[in-house]
Amino acid sequence: MSLKEQLFADLKTAMKEKDTVRKDTVQLIRSGILQIEKDNKIELDDEGVIDVISKQLKSRRDSLPEFEKSGRQDLIEKLNKEIDILLSYLPEQLSEDEIQTIVADAIAETGAATIKDMGKVMAVVTPKVKGRADNKIVGGFVKKMLQGK
Repeated sequence: MSLKEQLFADLKTAMKEKDTVRKDTVQLIRSGILQIEKDNKIELDDEGVIDVISKQLKSRRDSLPEFEKSGRQDLIEKLNKEIDILLSYLPEQLSEDEIQTIVADAIAETGAATIKDMGKVMAVVTPKVKGRADNKIVGGFVKKMLQGK
């Protein structure tokens, strides 16, 4: 079953169970997929769908600090549920140790020595962690490791 089929099946289930948070989240994912497919006149595969879900996840994570500042506990809870739903469609997330190993290998592979080489390292690391780790976290490890040299 492709990811798009899974999303459609989950949407039907959420509607039957009257799970509005899941229904709304899945509908947002599906509309993001449809938008890209119509704009580019292509059919997204699972990897493209994962990109859409990753962007939606990043958007939610970026909004979380704003809701925390304003003290909107109701929105924080809803956002956390949406994040959990989005994570359920992504491949298993990498642990910090796994990310550090991938970054260390990329630094060795590229011969990076200074923070100026961060772009080279990220170019090697990004495809390996795509959909399995937040680029903000990965970038933090790259910076830390390159500054420690």
